[in-house]
Amino acid sequence: MDVYLPIANLSVNGLWIVALGLVTGLLSGLFGVGGGFLTTPLLIFYGVPPTVAAASASTQVTGASVSGVLAHSKRAGVDYRMGGVMVVGGMIGAGIGSLLFRWLRAMGQIDVVISALYVILLGSIGMMMAREAIRALRGKSSGSVAKRRRHHPLVASLPMRWRFYRSGLYISPLAPLILGILVGILTMLMGVGGGFILVPAMLYILGMSANVVVGTSLFNILFVTIATTMMHSLTTRAVDIVLVGLLLIGSVTGAQMGTQVASKVKPEILRLILASIVLAIALRMFFGLFVQPDEIYTVAPL
Repeated sequence: MDVYLPIANLSVNGLWIVALGLVTGLLSGLFGVGGGFLTTPLLIFYGVPPTVAAASASTQVTGASVSGVLAHSKRAGVDYRMGGVMVVGGMIGAGIGSLLFRWLRAMGQIDVVISALYVILLGSIGMMMAREAIRALRGKSSGSVAKRRRHHPLVASLPMRWRFYRSGLYISPLAPLILGILVGILTMLMGVGGGFILVPAMLYILGMSANVVVGTSLFNILFVTIATTMMHSLTTRAVDIVLVGLLLIGSVTGAQMGTQVASKVKPEILRLILASIVLAIALRMFFGLFVQPDEIYTVAPL
């Protein structure tokens, strides 16, 4: 079933795109990540231009996040106060990211920057999560995990502390605000929800309770991707609504399925699976940076 994408200016297999959306939604419900870290590279591998892939993936992540947040909210798995602070930071970061996106696009370097960011971020985070998951499965980290759940010393040194009751924290709101800004920038540049960075940071830097991390991450991703979609639509005009629609068909269903599975599987196994996926994508993106494309062309401004 071939479908024409007007913004990307190519035809794609509609069923393949729907299946990709299903996988994205499944990851969203399982791990609290928006799934854009997987969607954007796979769309690029398929032949979708990186700018269109990044902009459209961030739009599709919104739909998957709505479904995931509703499911986790029913189990009191969302810290709305913590999420609200991160959302404010995410809005600021999205604005900064929009300026960077336009500048890099004007320089003709946006495609290379997107790929390089994926290699660096996915590679480092994937290795960290894999190491932690393997240690936990071997039974060597029961004491160290409990210790790591305490927030980072830099977070403890920040002024103006608030109580975040659902997360079990008494820390400065500046910490989640700065984290939100970083995620907002990455969402705008890479088309990701930022959950693959947000979830480990919430656990190991902020020290949040594990039972609210996934839901709070999705809550933040939801609002940041909404802002990112609006900015992309108004500035870069790279959002392909047909592509987004196909992805959403699968992702909304997948998010509900992932939430159900997440409650029945050991967290260590889930982290190891996620780490393996992240590292595989990073290696593929790294390989792509050094391989000459089949079709070489340049885009010049009118």
